[in-house]
Amino acid sequence: MSQIQEYKLKLRDDQWLQLESHLIGKPSDPGVCARNNRLFIEAILWVVSNHALWQSIPPQLGKWNATYVRFRRWTESNFWRFLAQSRIQDPELLRMLEKIADYADLYTQRKEQRLRRSMHKKLYRGEIVPSEGV
Repeated sequence: MSQIQEYKLKLRDDQWLQLESHLIGKPSDPGVCARNNRLFIEAILWVVSNHALWQSIPPQLGKWNATYVRFRRWTESNFWRFLAQSRIQDPELLRMLEKIADYADLYTQRKEQRLRRSMHKKLYRGEIVPSEGV
């Protein structure tokens, strides 16, 4: 069985129709248009449902690096939480979006922890001088 077949949180067409208008990067938006928003969402769902590394995204779902960078941008703008709290009617779709938002929150927490550890290491090595606020 291939990785793509093991994917459990796949969007149905009716769910995609509900979600599509809420996404940024669609042809009607100003600025750059995304190549395939649905494929991007499917790739994110694949990572979340499989607790997988970004590099292991199946090629059918797009380039892992582009998916990761876009996920990170949407995470930094809190867009996943916005989607999870949107007025989408499908409870299953809302659960999927909540899983993505939770994953994004965890990603943000880990990133902040890494930054704090890095700062403490630099302080310990004397690479930076502590200020009164540290």
